[in-house]
Amino acid sequence: MLYYALVFFIIAIIAAVFGFTGIATGAASIAQILFWVFIVFAVATALIHLVRRGGATPA
Repeated sequence: MLYYALVFFIIAIIAAVFGFTGIATGAASIAQILFWVFIVFAVATALIHLVRRGGATPA
């Protein structure tokens, strides 16, 4: 999912260089949404992992 966020970010950059502001805005919006979805899933996965393991283990 982070891959798609980066792809849309690159598309937004290229579109901005060529002056297609509508396309750049759309691609940047999609990239931002995918980025935040990825962050939410990453945090949720880390919390689930900690709960299932019983917390952090001492080294």
